[in-house]
Amino acid sequence: MRSCIYNGVVTHTRLKPVKHHLKYKTFSIFLDLDEIDNLDKSNPIFSFNRFNIFSFYNKDHGARDGKSLKSWVINNLKKFNIHQNVNKVKLLCYPRIFGFVFNPLSIFYCYENKKLKAIFYEVKNTFNEQHTYIFKNKGKNKIEQTCKKKFYVSPFMDMGTWYDFKLIRPDKKLFVSIKQTDNKGLVLTAVQTGERKEFSLKQLIINFFQYPLMTIKVISAIHFEAFLLWKKGAIYRSRDKKIKNNLSYEKY
Repeated sequence: MRSCIYNGVVTHTRLKPVKHHLKYKTFSIFLDLDEIDNLDKSNPIFSFNRFNIFSFYNKDHGARDGKSLKSWVINNLKKFNIHQNVNKVKLLCYPRIFGFVFNPLSIFYCYENKKLKAIFYEVKNTFNEQHTYIFKNKGKNKIEQTCKKKFYVSPFMDMGTWYDFKLIRPDKKLFVSIKQTDNKGLVLTAVQTGERKEFSLKQLIINFFQYPLMTIKVISAIHFEAFLLWKKGAIYRSRDKKIKNNLSYEKY
């Protein structure tokens, strides 16, 4: 199997408008989208598009219509004229646990055989809205990409900021870093690190007890940390408009 699990840690450090830091243990699944049916068949506590202890649903990502995610990725690469013979797509995300999940960030890695050709950063907010930032990859193992923020995420963060993404191609280790800056400097850093584990029944059972009800804790922690920010004096910013699913092709 080319799919795997990454056990690790997520940290957030906010410098403005108030200082705040959080750190929590998480695990992500790294799915080869061509393997999901086999993962379903070989793991009795993991299901594809069906309820289980752990599960993965197409409707949680992409166009969120339940259709093939690989086809959605390929069609959008063609739409933005960056197809580049992509024939394999892998997705880094949280699984559903007992049917519940919230993914603040999911990442599609698009390959031509073993060459990483493009990356989709799929960002969600707690209003069930989503924006996907699409980048070509210049062929490096260490990936650095920049774009302007186009999507309302945190009610305590201005829209007029930039994202600096830094990744290392997933292998034995996982590393994802996002720095958010404004015209005066660094505002926030978010980092996810992890160690590769086999996608197996044994590892899923271990993770069930090592990270109990993780996906519920993720959304609970988001609201709890927002409360702490408000208590520290952070100013609430309302969003200007509602969206469903947006995409943007970023050239930097």
